[in-house]
Amino acid sequence: MMKYKKISLGLLITVVVTVVLGFTGPGDELLGKLVDQLYKWRALQPQEKVYLHLDKPYYAIGDDIWFKAYVTIGSKHQLSAFSDILNVDLIDENDSVKRSIKLPLSSGLAYGDFALPDTMQEGNYRIRAYTNWMRNAGEAYFFDKAITIVNGINNTVFTKTSYTYSNQNGKQKVNTVINYTDLSGMPYVGNEVSYRVELNGKTVFKGKGITNDKGNLDVAFINSTNNAAASGFIIANIKLADKKIVTKVVPIKAVSNKIDVQFFPESGNLVNGINSKVAFKAVGADGLGVNIKGNIVDGQNQVVTALGSAHLGMGVFDLKPESGKTYKAHIIYEDGSEGNFDLPKATDNAYVLSINNSKDDDLTVKILPGAGLLNSETPTDGLLLVAQSGGEIYYAGNSADGGKTFTSVIPKSKFPSGIVQFTLFSAKGEPLNERLVFIQNPDQLKLIVAGDKQKYGAREKVTISLNAKNKDNKPVIGSFSAAVTDLSKVPVDETAEESILSNILLSSDLKGYVEKPGYYFANDNAKTKADLDVLMLTQGYRRFEWKPLINDSFAPVVYQPEKTLAISGHLKTFGGKPVANGKITLFTTSGGTFILDTVSDAQGKFTFNNLIFRDSIKFVVQARTAKDRKNLEIELDNIAPQPAGKNKNAPDIQVNISDGLSPYLQNSKKLFSEQVKYGIGNHTILLKEVVIKDTRTVAVKHSANLNGPGNADQILTYKDLENMGNISLPIILQGRLLGVMFRGNVPYSTRGGGAMQVVIDGVYVDSDFLNTINTTDIASIEVLRTIGNTAIYGSRGGNGLLVITTKRGDEGSVYNRYAPGIVTYSPKGYYKAREFYSPQYDDPKTNTQMQDLRSTVYWRPNVITDKEGNASLSFFNADGKGTYRVVIEGIDADGNLGRQVYKYKVE
Repeated sequence: MMKYKKISLGLLITVVVTVVLGFTGPGDELLGKLVDQLYKWRALQPQEKVYLHLDKPYYAIGDDIWFKAYVTIGSKHQLSAFSDILNVDLIDENDSVKRSIKLPLSSGLAYGDFALPDTMQEGNYRIRAYTNWMRNAGEAYFFDKAITIVNGINNTVFTKTSYTYSNQNGKQKVNTVINYTDLSGMPYVGNEVSYRVELNGKTVFKGKGITNDKGNLDVAFINSTNNAAASGFIIANIKLADKKIVTKVVPIKAVSNKIDVQFFPESGNLVNGINSKVAFKAVGADGLGVNIKGNIVDGQNQVVTALGSAHLGMGVFDLKPESGKTYKAHIIYEDGSEGNFDLPKATDNAYVLSINNSKDDDLTVKILPGAGLLNSETPTDGLLLVAQSGGEIYYAGNSADGGKTFTSVIPKSKFPSGIVQFTLFSAKGEPLNERLVFIQNPDQLKLIVAGDKQKYGAREKVTISLNAKNKDNKPVIGSFSAAVTDLSKVPVDETAEESILSNILLSSDLKGYVEKPGYYFANDNAKTKADLDVLMLTQGYRRFEWKPLINDSFAPVVYQPEKTLAISGHLKTFGGKPVANGKITLFTTSGGTFILDTVSDAQGKFTFNNLIFRDSIKFVVQARTAKDRKNLEIELDNIAPQPAGKNKNAPDIQVNISDGLSPYLQNSKKLFSEQVKYGIGNHTILLKEVVIKDTRTVAVKHSANLNGPGNADQILTYKDLENMGNISLPIILQGRLLGVMFRGNVPYSTRGGGAMQVVIDGVYVDSDFLNTINTTDIASIEVLRTIGNTAIYGSRGGNGLLVITTKRGDEGSVYNRYAPGIVTYSPKGYYKAREFYSPQYDDPKTNTQMQDLRSTVYWRPNVITDKEGNASLSFFNADGKGTYRVVIEGIDADGNLGRQVYKYKVE
């Protein structure tokens, strides 16, 4: 047992602090219970985390998103073997899932990709990743990253929008300037623009205008939602000289310039007579930090201390409140306006848990009681201080019997890197105070990355060597991913870039939005460490709360860890009774004949386990009773997918998604043209003018079109939709349907008005139903937009219609409808990750005539170091000259994390 020296400081009393090992004292029974409960929690609900390493920070339509997944578990961040399947979603700015894939995990690792079709809409997207098991703890633990996807292929109109705010008759007024230019920056002058404003999903204003000599359009509207935190979009249609209509969707992140300032006394309480830290955070209506300055004044308006934000609206000051006094913060904003905020009231009957984290090697912890507690004659059984990380206790200290305070110096080496939660308990187990501390030990992997030359030429072969060692300078076998980008095409803000370190160690454990988490790891210096400590004082922790844990109130387990793909269900009679010993056959003819048999149990349940199949495969499930009767019902267990939910990183939404990306946009357009020239890639959009011929001659069987089959403004058949993989139907149709645009899976005619009516096999359905349709089941899609084709539908056709006909068996593949004892089923299978194409210029078969305009020059997700810690990468440069950036991230078997950035020149 380790004991610390007795101390005497002012009103402090003699204390004895012990560590977990050999812990004895007044709190040993409570500590034992805490240890037991944490062990039980870890055993019943082990916590997984997911991090995705992406090849780039932003993308363009026609690009590919490449990523490597790292799934860890526990406080030591070791690779998880708990789940064997990972879900990855691409979600648009309307919180609609556009792509969803399943990846098999091997020892917590997987890699995959998203191809971004050139029919996709530009905008703010996000990538989300999670295991089924993680759903038990809620979406807060999912990997969720905001990305922008821009359009440099066929985009002729670019916007830049600014907002100012005012008050009109007690209502929030938003004044907007939308600037319209082409790709070269030339303004659109004298162009008509019609627009509508949507807030919280409802249209609140419509208007028209003309762009001025600078290409600007003024839009002003009132927030009529009575919601000060409303957000939404401006959907604006600009008419070009060739009478073409271009629609731009501009995000509205905020409807006011209101700034909220919150104050956070260290460990929760301001206590009279005790000097303590008070952190603060100033946040704008858009969710981003705002710099402020000002003073703390008492009730007589006397200045007590000054304050000023140090980073992203956050800062800290010291305050020693006096009994009987109240305090306010007088704030001065960047625009010169002022505001006043009340500080929390101080008390005499509370503790201050003060931790000094400014030293490199040690934490200094002090427990200081208010005068009401210190002078009380009521005996106490002592205090217990516990520090845990990831559900494991790494330190415990208690006061002497009857003690009301203590102090301690704790080596940081006792803790793993990451967030440590310090909690002060009464002897009865009541949590009194809490303080988060971030530990940055020098235990990261040491990655040495080097090129075989100092400078290279275009298309020259490059060999990059990697050596990985742990904190003890011993070589490690680890799994890494490597991305090489051309910085002249893909500029990066390295101070704000998320990494495997910032995600797994920091943001994955914090509640709410964390602005620029990568900043705290980009430069390891005194300022970033101080700023990180202020973040710990202002940001909530979300792993668990002590009271439910102590009371054995564990959250119920609803979702089980996915180990394999499975198809399960129940057999029932038409009257709903279970059918035991029924014979169930599962088969498919996709890619060859596949047949499995099983038998239902006493409750009629059946399961086909350990299946391996790719996405988009259709199965047939056939059942018979033990007496070979087929008149029964098959009820499949179809686990509902995770809803998209609200974007927890909404403040990261970019109002001007193309701002600063001109080099990337121009390169994207050149790359697309070069690929079309040589017939490379699966492209739909052509840069040449397309002449639409009479489509009414197309034969459409079984159509419910009231005008008669084929009488439509445009027709797509199943042949137009072949080989589209698992892309959602709205994405496939975007750009293919003339005069139709999609927002949140809902089709709108560019003629204006509300959502188009969708008709499936004669049934009127909601407009967003399109996202649920399997593309392979469609025989034809008829677009009705003009009055000649919509009039027959009356009011239902006011905004146009999409008439969809599904397959009957005589168009393309067979579509099986339900029959007694038979169902068809298309579960989500494994996505087969593609291989990144890297041209080999030393191979005579390689096309050397085509320009090499790659922005991601190389991507390799499976870099494995050998027992000496070595690995190497070899690839050829593109044609771009300038600085190339190599980012390598990864993990070893012990959960040690590593990241290194290396740059080289191409001349």
